[in-house]
Amino acid sequence: MNGKTEEMRGMFLNLGYNMWSDVPVDSWGNTKKEDLGIVTAADHLRCDGDVWQRVTDRMAQLKFNTVVIDLGEGCFYPSRPELAVKGTWSVDKMRKEIARLRGLGIEPIPKINFSASHDTWLKEYGRMVSTPDYYKVCADVIRDVCEIFDRPRFLHLGYDEESFGHQSKYAYGVVRKGDLWWHDFLFFVKTVEKEGVRPWIWSDYIWGHKDEFLAKMPKSVLQSNWYYRQWFNLEKIPAARRIHLESFLFLEKAGFDQIPCGSNWACDENISGLVKFCRKNIAPERLKGFLMTAWEPTLPGSEPKLMKSLELAAAAYGL
Repeated sequence: MNGKTEEMRGMFLNLGYNMWSDVPVDSWGNTKKEDLGIVTAADHLRCDGDVWQRVTDRMAQLKFNTVVIDLGEGCFYPSRPELAVKGTWSVDKMRKEIARLRGLGIEPIPKINFSASHDTWLKEYGRMVSTPDYYKVCADVIRDVCEIFDRPRFLHLGYDEESFGHQSKYAYGVVRKGDLWWHDFLFFVKTVEKEGVRPWIWSDYIWGHKDEFLAKMPKSVLQSNWYYRQWFNLEKIPAARRIHLESFLFLEKAGFDQIPCGSNWACDENISGLVKFCRKNIAPERLKGFLMTAWEPTLPGSEPKLMKSLELAAAAYGL
């Protein structure tokens, strides 16, 4: 599917889920008390194969053409076998699934989150951020993923929400700032580009560092600003959230390619409004498509919300 220029009609799915706390938490946003265990890293893979297949089959029926797969501990990395957990998909299983998805007309895009707020899947290396050992393991993982996915068009690096607030319940937290944030980020960009793959990130760093972001971010990096609320009138949007929506406009004015991301995490109305807003305000040549996420594990209890997210996005995309 490489070389296609049609608009991305994408869905985000979690294979791995060791993206958050390294210890049990007593609360987590709007997560129900009985579901808090999912927030803590586990020694086994939390992805139900039957749910995965039903969701991806429904994607094909609805004419989605892309799935972004959050790998984490879900994929076996030959260079780093120590990152595997019980149930991690073997390279052979991953490649067979990649082939199945392509056969359904769905392009699989890998995501590996290197934000220090979302890297419990890195195990002990998540406590070695910005050290030689850290750079080595991250480069090994990137190289393995690019090979397993046959040099995909994009590799999503995550890199979102790296703040003390997002790690306030963790046993161990680390935040890169200033030149170190950029040093490490550009290391990832160069490592991915060396593999002949285009890097892709969440753009929320711009919310608190607008001028710096626009000056230092390479145009080669595909941008996914994310916005999950129902307000699209900038004059009426709550002030605290205005920057989240305005950032689509900042990125457009600066000439970045974008794939805006919406969700039914907070409300069902979001994705339809987001598609309309971005199609109106981002030039077609820079609007590369859209991405939808439910921010739910691929497990039976989450299947209804995952399926609902597909229906909402398909309607918004015009499928």
